[in-house]
Amino acid sequence: MKVAIVIPIHNEATHVEKMLDSLFGQSLTPTEVIIVDDHSTDQSHPIITKLIQNHSNVKCVISNANDGSHLPGPKVVNAFYQGLKALELDYDVICKFDGDIVLPQNYLERIAQLFTSDPEIGMAGGLLFIQKDSKWVYETIASKHHLRGPIKAYRKACFDDIQGIKPVLGWDTIDVLQAQFRGWKIMIDPSLEVKHLKPTGTTYDGDSRFNLGQALYNIRTGWLLATLSAAKLTIVRKKPKLFFNSLWGYFKAYRAKQPPILSKKEGQFVKKFRWKKLLSRLFC
Repeated sequence: MKVAIVIPIHNEATHVEKMLDSLFGQSLTPTEVIIVDDHSTDQSHPIITKLIQNHSNVKCVISNANDGSHLPGPKVVNAFYQGLKALELDYDVICKFDGDIVLPQNYLERIAQLFTSDPEIGMAGGLLFIQKDSKWVYETIASKHHLRGPIKAYRKACFDDIQGIKPVLGWDTIDVLQAQFRGWKIMIDPSLEVKHLKPTGTTYDGDSRFNLGQALYNIRTGWLLATLSAAKLTIVRKKPKLFFNSLWGYFKAYRAKQPPILSKKEGQFVKKFRWKKLLSRLFC
């Protein structure tokens, strides 16, 4: 199975060497790897250039997408597409990785095995762990049932079916929901423990505190589910302000009459799916 990888990076000089070392040490060699330097202002580019010089299947390109604040969503997705366009070889699986992760040695091999085992699997990946003191613990920013953005792998047919990933807040939830709506399976292998060297959110700026609400609006949850989702994450992260900021972010998107990313049919699927999951947790 041919695996292609695109890695958008922005100021990852501290972490990118560890990431690439883990990539070069994979038991399954990727067909092609494109690293996208997304307007880095540190030493990322010269470090990457030196590290990849003996790897003919890896190259680094400079993003020509418009620069902006380092927020999740449009910026990273636009950089990803710069890399996707630079791919020269055919592939069966496309991976979107971040530059601050360390992969277990069998990550790509196991991903390929999963896709080979079931043609209905459209997306696959592992779990992210962050370092606390001297231990690596699960990054509780998301459920273990959610496939995270920094470590995603897509079957090409699934990626094409959902028309790629969307340059919006919440893109790494939207892609999962659209895939499930179209009948694709999402597979997470908990044995694939990936080290996340830079915990999520440590470099976000500006109005990032409103991101959750805007993302919930994009997937058409409606006010009640948005409120419950914000409350749940507030409890998990132990940040009371998150609840009010999330609802304000949802209201801002609603007031601006922004068109949601999901269609009405997809939105109905999302509501039904999320209510079913919520009720099963309450009564089972």
